[in-house]
Amino acid sequence: MNPDDPLLRILACPLDKGPLTLPAGESVLYNPRLQLSYPIVDGIPQLLPSSGSKVSADDHERFVRAAAG
Repeated sequence: MNPDDPLLRILACPLDKGPLTLPAGESVLYNPRLQLSYPIVDGIPQLLPSSGSKVSADDHERFVRAAAG
């Protein structure tokens, strides 16, 4: 999955139904509002609520910077 993938525009967080970002160089989709990351395994986003992992404040900043470009 890459940042230009049209699928990224329609994927949503299973908890708050908001958009997800794809931080550059990461294999996760990220919800900055809830600070949850969802893994991408073999190119398939794992978007079950139980798949979300809370990230640290440092990882949050890194993901936000990476998603901004």
